[in-house]
Amino acid sequence: MAGGGFDDKSRGARAHLYEYKITSYFVCSCIVAAIGGSLFGYDLGISGGVTSMDDFLKIFFPEVYKRKQEHLKETDYCKYDNQILTLFTSSLYFAALISAFGASHITRKKGRKASILCGAVSFFVGAVLNAAAKNIAMLIIGRCLLGFGIGFSNQAVPLYLSEMAPAKVRGAVNQLFQLSTCLGVLIANFVNYGTAKIHPWGWRLSLGIATIPAMFMFIGGLFLPETPNSLVEQGKLEKARQVLEKVRGTTRVDAEFADLVDASNAARAIKHPFRNLLSRKNRPQLVIGALAIPAFQQLSGMNSILFYSPVIFQSLGFGSGAALYSSAITGGALVVASLISMAFVDKFGRRAFFLEAGVEMICVMVAVAITLALEFGQGVILPKGIGIFLVIIICIFVLAYGRSWGPLGWLVPSEIFPLETRSAGQSMVVCVNMIFTSLIAQCFLVSLCHLKYGVFLLFAGFIIIMTCFIYFLFPETKQVPIEEIYLLWEKHWFWKRYCSSEENGIELKNGDKV
Repeated sequence: MAGGGFDDKSRGARAHLYEYKITSYFVCSCIVAAIGGSLFGYDLGISGGVTSMDDFLKIFFPEVYKRKQEHLKETDYCKYDNQILTLFTSSLYFAALISAFGASHITRKKGRKASILCGAVSFFVGAVLNAAAKNIAMLIIGRCLLGFGIGFSNQAVPLYLSEMAPAKVRGAVNQLFQLSTCLGVLIANFVNYGTAKIHPWGWRLSLGIATIPAMFMFIGGLFLPETPNSLVEQGKLEKARQVLEKVRGTTRVDAEFADLVDASNAARAIKHPFRNLLSRKNRPQLVIGALAIPAFQQLSGMNSILFYSPVIFQSLGFGSGAALYSSAITGGALVVASLISMAFVDKFGRRAFFLEAGVEMICVMVAVAITLALEFGQGVILPKGIGIFLVIIICIFVLAYGRSWGPLGWLVPSEIFPLETRSAGQSMVVCVNMIFTSLIAQCFLVSLCHLKYGVFLLFAGFIIIMTCFIYFLFPETKQVPIEEIYLLWEKHWFWKRYCSSEENGIELKNGDKV
């Protein structure tokens, strides 16, 4: 039996009493917070383009530049295989992994707003250092600071959006983060296309422009309200109710506020949120939200395309300008997919998007592998028709990912954790996400070199596992109030064995039970 949705009767007793209006105050707050996604997106889009620029390679990676010139118009799986070059990309994600735990403490104790501001400052400093880099050490240090900024923003922004949003539109609101990320990718691709023609310092401009979204995020963050959930968690009940009334556009928030207070009372009893995350009753959130979904999001292979699309297209025989232009097309497809997901995710649900897109992504990865196996050879110029076909099917893959694992990989974890483990859980999400992001970034080019077209079959295998996991183990969460999602686990065919009151007993402050 697959894990499906539940009707309204299975949800909490007060959910039907929630009232809200979409106010300009709420909309502005969410848009400002979502700018945090543009930091992540801009870096995803900019790094692959910069590492394909000759002026950048001449200074920092002359061996790669020499190899590239020798095979300039040829297909070559190993053209960009250099571990220091990939470290330039992956070091950011190793740093984000480390910073996620510090971000958890700040997010829980000081609020979501404080983490957003910390992320903006760190990202700004890192962008300045990268733009001024004279050697590889400066590049890596700058990338680490960028990583700290992404670690903070990715930890806080999805939580902020999910907590501010009414249950019925939470999916669309949370996906402002993904939309902002996709716009960052698209803008970065166009920036790279323009700066590649500015010699010899165009790459510095590409890296330095990252300061702009960081400034917007910091200045806007100064005026952001804290979420009602966080204010209740900090004991500021009067202020929390004021903010809740303002973002909901009504004074009739008694039912929702009562649920927030109840959740906060439970959260205060938990002194060690990371330890509590490991408790039996939190097993679904740990497995689905903190481990499986953030790992699977990267194992889909999408970020390999985002990181290295210009490099991939050049390896396939595209010229430098054509490679950057093709990667801009994939960036545009990602934005379109995000808009589709925002429009329909609260209507059709999370599971439908995961499952339908999963089948589509499997087919595309197999098609890419077969095409390369038949047409792609060492030193052979790729036919123009085959090149166009690859761009088209990669765009189809991007459209599928961009309406499923891309946005839902951040939405689902941000909505399923109870308040007492929400900050710790989101830190685990960012941590696992960044572990797999950095590993994929570090290993993709060497895998492309040695596995050749087989690397795309490997990703297809991962997507098959991901899709089966969602089908059997993930219940539908659309329109369920965020503080009442725990009821889904108690009724799920598999997870109820971990979450029923008979199985768990009465939880004590130290996580033990009686």
